[in-house]
Amino acid sequence: MKVRFAPSPTGWLHVGNARIALANWLEARKRGGTFVLRLDDTDVARSKPEFAQGIEEDLRWLRLDWDESFRQTERLSRYEAAAEILKKKGLLYPCLETEEELAFKREQRRKQGRAPIYDRGALKMTAEQLARAIENGKSPHWRFKLNTRTVTWRDGVLGERSVKLPSLSDPVLVRADGSFLYTFTSVVDDLETGITHVIRGEDHVTNTGIQIDILEGLSGRPNRIYFAHMPLLTDAEGGALSKRLGSVSLRQFRRDGIEPAALTGYLAALGTSRDPVAASPRELAADWDITRVSHSPARFDTKQLLALNRKHLHALGFEQVKDRLPEGADEEFWLAIRGNLDLLAEARDWYEVARGDITVPEQPEEADLLKAALESLPPEGWDATTWPGWTAAIGQATGRKGKALFLPLRRALTGEEHGPDLKTFLPLIGRARAATRLQRSLG
Repeated sequence: MKVRFAPSPTGWLHVGNARIALANWLEARKRGGTFVLRLDDTDVARSKPEFAQGIEEDLRWLRLDWDESFRQTERLSRYEAAAEILKKKGLLYPCLETEEELAFKREQRRKQGRAPIYDRGALKMTAEQLARAIENGKSPHWRFKLNTRTVTWRDGVLGERSVKLPSLSDPVLVRADGSFLYTFTSVVDDLETGITHVIRGEDHVTNTGIQIDILEGLSGRPNRIYFAHMPLLTDAEGGALSKRLGSVSLRQFRRDGIEPAALTGYLAALGTSRDPVAASPRELAADWDITRVSHSPARFDTKQLLALNRKHLHALGFEQVKDRLPEGADEEFWLAIRGNLDLLAEARDWYEVARGDITVPEQPEEADLLKAALESLPPEGWDATTWPGWTAAIGQATGRKGKALFLPLRRALTGEEHGPDLKTFLPLIGRARAATRLQRSLG
């Protein structure tokens, strides 16, 4: 088995990309195969070094490694050679129509009630006409002459699939400036690098029909490649999950503090009947089965991801997070706050509450309670028994209980209305900070 993940370095990876990368990686690792990272960077104008670097960083963050890697711009001579083969077979032909002329042709066909596909008008051009046009400064683009048949295959996710080639325009494989399009370069790479399984999104189904025809034109054997197309992700309401939304980019999830194990566990379960479990890719590989993926689009719900992330964080030990906690944070701090976190980044805020100089709300209406709290403030040597003993004394002095007792104290001590259990968190604040904050809250 040999699979490839082939992103274009024209932007940041999003969760849809990550799901495809993960599926390919899991297939390869479960079956002892090879995972190839291929950067489809032939769109020179839009491909950026920072995006290429970002793709590798995001994959490593997800704990996805690769056995081989290359960029398509390193293989331009191979595409030129493959194009020559197709030209000699009469399968790649030159076209001189401008975008305006093509748009006019499509509109005319629509008015005639016909499909707006290319009419192969360029095939009527003689060699002399082509030579004369080139002499006059025109540069042809090159189209692949599709077969007049229906391409069928057994898809690894979607089942039987077919593409009627006569219903499609002959695809442009080489632009007028000599650059190559993905439809062509992908076939050449898959053929020459020995890819055995192509796992990608459902939006490539039509491409697959075309690429099988190109593959045969290059004397390849398409039945040696296993195709699997995963339904696209939607948002929580079933709408399109835009690739341009920064909110679903891996970079943003990293910044927000989502744990990679939560994201990989969630993506691996999406579209299956299984409940997601936060886990590293290596932990997921043994149980992975692409045939469990549904034919229907899967909904990517950020709330579900956050819930899984929260559950995962609450179970992490100090050793697993200590390198990502604020400097000075110890195990006592982690155990006190982890049950209150949605994202690990929130630990920094709670460290500031525990050890820093924070602003607390003034509560003059709670003066009797806050004065009683100051007067009964226990001496140093605080531990898990301090909070229940202290609040019992305050309650006895003021007649307060429940929310009327605990909420004003929490506001005064932490500046928040919700947070970690003060039984374990209060000792981290300490007596001096507690006294200062109670005094400030009095106003």
